Parts: sequence; structure tokens; C-alpha cells
Amino acid sequence: MLASPCYLVSDAHIGVASLDIERSFVRFLRELRGRAGSLVINGDLFDFWFEWKSVIPRASFRALGALAELSESGLEILWLAGNHDCWGGDILRDDVGVEYHVGPWAGEVAGWRSRVEHGDGLRDQEDRGYRAIRPVMRNPLAIRAFRALHPDWATRIALGSSGASREYRARDEGRGLRSVALAELEHDRSLELLVYGHSHVPALERASGGGVFANAGSWLDAPTYLRITPEKIELLEWAPDSAEGKRLYAVDRLPEKTLANA
Repeated sequence: MLASPCYLVSDAHIGVASLDIERSFVRFLRELRGRAGSLVINGDLFDFWFEWKSVIPRASFRALGALAELSESGLEILWLAGNHDCWGGDILRDDVGVEYHVGPWAGEVAGWRSRVEHGDGLRDQEDRGYRAIRPVMRNPLAIRAFRALHPDWATRIALGSSGASREYRARDEGRGLRSVALAELEHDRSLELLVYGHSHVPALERASGGGVFANAGSWLDAPTYLRITPEKIELLEWAPDSAEGKRLYAVDRLPEKTLANA
């Protein structure tokens, strides 16, 4: 179980985000110490992440330092692989101290029966091409071949090939993932909370069956995140002069107590 309050963020794309955006994210992380019960990173924290034997991408050091400090303070950190940072390994697990997980994660988040998934490859039609190449990208032989490249060349190749999936919100404005989520909540009514990322479109919505669909949005586009407690789920926008940021929307555990802009 991930302890309350659980903070959930996704899609910061550090490495292509501006320095101001990166610094705001690192400041947000450091402000969690003593306030958060747990932290979830729902994929694509970095625009490119890869671990060589003794080298990691240069753009990662500020965020990794802040995460390591949080981990050493005793905060539980769950990092779900996205489509840009799916090649994590020993450095994240052993040196930074996060639980790095590839694929959907299921369990309790602040008391809510939940499943959290980055969300890449879930749309039936739009993601067919990506689903075809994903097994190749994650094949151990392909990873070994990529590791043989010089890190400078490998990084340039990776950043050059990833632009379309990071620079814009989903072309369908998140409708595809929303449809997938609502269908899944209808199919599995034991789920109280289903969280996706990837689309860069923040969302917080109660499905007809009572379960909640949430998306933290993208820190690259706007500094939004989720705060989950046993009583409610909040979609918040970080602000440097506010301890908890601006509440954009909230869903109470009881359907009749949904709160908006309160």
C-alpha cells in the first residue's frame, strides 16, 4: 500500500523541458519532504533515460539527486516506466532508491483500490504502429546493441526520434485514453481508481460505476499533479508561493461530495 497522502506526477520530460520547468519540478520534489506519505512517478520523468555501465544522461542529475534525498528520508517512491524512460535498471533501484516498475501496477494508493499505468499503446487504432515497434525497442538484444553506442550518439538519436510524442498534447485531447479508462472501470468495478499518464491532458472524473479515472497531466505543459488521500483525490497546480498549490478539481470518496474549484 502506498501511504497517504500520495502525490502522483507524470510526463515532465526533463532533458527537453526548459531549465525553469526543471527547477520548478525539483523544487516541488524537495517540498514533499515531511508532507508526503508516498510519491508515484507515472512515466516519462525524463525525455530520454538509459543506463550504461558507468554513464547516465547528463540532464538527470538534479531530479535524481532530489529523489535520492527523498528516498533516504524514508519516503516510498514508485516509478512506472513510460515510453521515454522504459530502460531503467540498477541505478534507479539501487543508487536512487526508487521502486522501478515496468507495466501496470496494481495495489492500494492511500486506501483506494487502484491500478496505475503510463498509458502508452492502449488506444486501439491510434497506437497500432507504436505497439508494433514497442517489443523491438524493449528487446534485450536491441538494448544491448544500443548500449554499445557512444552515449553522445545514442542520446542524439533518441532525442531526435522522440519529438512527436513529447511536444504536444495528444491529438485527440485525451479522448482515446479516457474511453479506454471508462471502459476498463465499467468492466472491473472492483477498481476505485484508475490512473493513466502519457496524453499530457489532466483529468479527474468519476465513471458511471463509481470508480475514478485520473491523469496528472504533464509537468512539461503545466505543473499539475494529483494528491490522493483516503477521503479524496485532488488535481492540483503547483505554485511557488503555495504549500499545496491551487486546487483545480477534486473528487470525494462519496460520489455526492464531488468538489469543484473549492
